[in-house]
Amino acid sequence: MSANSEWLIWAITIGFGFPLLVIMLGEAIHHLERHGKPIAATLVLVRNLVLPVLVLMLFVNNVVNLDDRGNFVKIIETLFWLSVIHASLSLINAVLFEDAEADTWRARMPKLLIDLARLFLVLAGSAIVLAAVWGADLAGLATALGVSSIVIGLALQDTLGSIMSGVALLFERPFTVGDWLRVGDIEGRVIDINWRSVRLLTSQRQVVVVPHQFIGKEVIWNYSQPDGLYNQTISVSFSYDSPPNLVKQVLKSIALATPGVLAEPEPEVTTKSYDQTAISYEVEFFVENFEDVGHILDSFMTRVWYAAQRNNLSLHQYQYEYSTQPPTKTDSPSNMWAKNLHSIPSFMPLAREQESLADLTKGTVVQKFGAGETVIRQGDRSNALYIIIAGQAVITITNDFDKEQEVMALSLGEFFGEMTLFSGEPSPVSIAAIDDLQVIVIFSDAVNKMIERQPSFARQVGQIIEARRSAISAAQQEDVSSNAGVELPIDV
Repeated sequence: MSANSEWLIWAITIGFGFPLLVIMLGEAIHHLERHGKPIAATLVLVRNLVLPVLVLMLFVNNVVNLDDRGNFVKIIETLFWLSVIHASLSLINAVLFEDAEADTWRARMPKLLIDLARLFLVLAGSAIVLAAVWGADLAGLATALGVSSIVIGLALQDTLGSIMSGVALLFERPFTVGDWLRVGDIEGRVIDINWRSVRLLTSQRQVVVVPHQFIGKEVIWNYSQPDGLYNQTISVSFSYDSPPNLVKQVLKSIALATPGVLAEPEPEVTTKSYDQTAISYEVEFFVENFEDVGHILDSFMTRVWYAAQRNNLSLHQYQYEYSTQPPTKTDSPSNMWAKNLHSIPSFMPLAREQESLADLTKGTVVQKFGAGETVIRQGDRSNALYIIIAGQAVITITNDFDKEQEVMALSLGEFFGEMTLFSGEPSPVSIAAIDDLQVIVIFSDAVNKMIERQPSFARQVGQIIEARRSAISAAQQEDVSSNAGVELPIDV
């Protein structure tokens, strides 16, 4: 075969073969990407890098027939072998690590170690290419690299120390990205682990860069392992006048009712110590997200005050102030109830009768609830009527999907609790405070006396019960229609 025909065959082969291979690789990449296969990235490298350099090398050697010993040809051959090394390492990474099953040694391999191994293989492959293509002396190159490594190592000993500490930490895997850590006095969520350091995002939204060398010398507190639950302990003190069993019961109910506190493991309340002026109690509970601890503690401690007021418990006061002024004259209980009830139309007749008010105060208390607190929970029984004298409340129902839906809002002068008080059945709704709520709680005996003195009050309660049942039914129908995706007519 003549030289003219040989270069023509190579030209035709390259001219038709290169586009055909590009099309075939493109179809293969599209198919693999649709199925989420990581090897698709390797084929992209082959199509966009290895194949063009290979075609250029064949074109230069077999069509143009340049001298094999020329620098231009050597540069192309060097680029080709380096691209082959890059694509081969990408293939190994895709096969071994990218598609690794969970809980295998391949899935647990630290990314930092993979990157270091990749760098070492690239350097070793580059040295072999230099020796094969350019005829470089590997012994002399190794000697030069050894001397240079000593100089560089002395200059970068702190950085290299951090890298080696990082490799050791990643082998041990005491934490991963997303975990909440405390390292020394630093506390935050891990957002990045790189060659030199770990970046933590603190609760104040500040990024702290912690070198691996520093982490290796400190005790690491991981709040996210082993099960992602965080234990929180808080101390509260009550006076000696408050019965310990009642205090422990109230504190446990507050913990269970605080959003974010887990019911399992169950909160525990223990009597910690008898101090000089108060009894100290310790509340222990678990939360799922460490970043929410601050908000949960605030909500819990806020509810403690309201619960203490409702249950006549005295929180410990560290400083007492005694006034030298003579005590002011306060209204009698009857006058106080009269002021509150006089603005409520349903209770105005009773507010005008001092005898009725005197009987009413015997079975009535004033209670306060903080914003978000539940006054009556769906499914509970209540033996009292609640009259709102300050703030607002909301009536909600919980459907079969555990989704809470609002029925209506209640404001000053309205009352609730009548649906379970008069029927004796569990409450079909929940009532919670929208903001700070103050209510008059009238227990069943006092309510019966009110009905005896004012029979029209029973009719008003009956009308309100029917209206609220209709509202509940309408809310349930609306919930069913929204879940079914069909709009149903609602007649309130």
